[in-house]
Amino acid sequence: MNYLRSRSLKRLLSLGRRSNPDEECADADAVAAEPPPPSKPTWRCFSYEEVDQATNGFHPDNVVGRGGYGEVYCGILEDGRAVAVKRLASSSAAAADEKKEKDFLTELGTVGHVRHPNVSCLLGCCLDRGLHLVFEFSTRGSVSANLHDEKRPVMTWAQRHGVAVGTARGLRYLHKGCARRIIHRDIKASNILLDADYEPQISDFGLARWLPSEWTHHAIAPIEGTFGCLAPEYFTHGIVDEKTDVFAFGVFLLELISGRKPVDGSHMSLLAWAKPYLNDGVVQGLVDPRLGDAYDAGQLRRLMFVASLCARSAAAWRPTMTEVLELLESGEISQERWRMPEEAVEDEFWDFDDLDDFDEDDDDYDDESDTPSITSSACSIHAND
Repeated sequence: MNYLRSRSLKRLLSLGRRSNPDEECADADAVAAEPPPPSKPTWRCFSYEEVDQATNGFHPDNVVGRGGYGEVYCGILEDGRAVAVKRLASSSAAAADEKKEKDFLTELGTVGHVRHPNVSCLLGCCLDRGLHLVFEFSTRGSVSANLHDEKRPVMTWAQRHGVAVGTARGLRYLHKGCARRIIHRDIKASNILLDADYEPQISDFGLARWLPSEWTHHAIAPIEGTFGCLAPEYFTHGIVDEKTDVFAFGVFLLELISGRKPVDGSHMSLLAWAKPYLNDGVVQGLVDPRLGDAYDAGQLRRLMFVASLCARSAAAWRPTMTEVLELLESGEISQERWRMPEEAVEDEFWDFDDLDDFDEDDDDYDDESDTPSITSSACSIHAND
């Protein structure tokens, strides 16, 4: 297989065994000429026999998730640990396989060098008979499944609030806690997993990008992500920085508050639906009716305020994740501090008018969330050095 012989994979495996994720998040394509001193690896390579045995031979009954990359299987390692094995599926098109392999290496190179309670924990990978990533198993599945699966109990307000704060902590770590900033690019409810205590963990780093400290932003083509969660500067120009994730986090907050999906069956975005309630501060109209009166009004208003800031059309007027976390936990809610100039207020929210041209027959869907995803070649902007 070509990817097993690729220089990038060899560098990546070598880097994974040398680096300490608590000290540095290194780019697999920018390894220093002088390698750092050896340190204990934080993940390891599994044999195919180990992952095959853990998943009962990749039995269909063990499938817990599906996507464009392939399937995720739950399993039990020989030492008793519960794991999720993400297996890359092959396709008939060589170009599609090449992209999947690139996303696989991106995820391995990114999540393999981070350690945080609110980021999905990589245990290792397997390169025999295909490409596999092995993660700790999140017993309660995704936030999307817990919010939208009618067979599951309604998420309580305390659980939703905890998920909001925990996810903010994880994102702040990705943006500020690594030597090289990580932009996730696909923050959404189906990519936030929950452990037994409803502690959130950011997952699926296939679209993630490193952002060196000397760069203010990264320009990317093609544009990939999920409708309803794409920041306008990314959707229209391919511009990516921390504020790209901040915008998506704002939509995620609205989903937690309302229990509605980022895009409904009529292709109306959650942000467009929520805009009147955010502008008028109408709590009752925005909150999930299944909660009744069982929510903390102060916390709800705080989340609404933060969501309204994160989802602003102009990236410059969105808060950083450091500011978001401060506001969520105890920061002063100051309308004056976050007031925008009059000329910017008219276009305060991004309404996703482009969804009117969306043809559902031509795009891929997330099997779990039913939210349309996009891969667009309309933008051909190159990265700025």
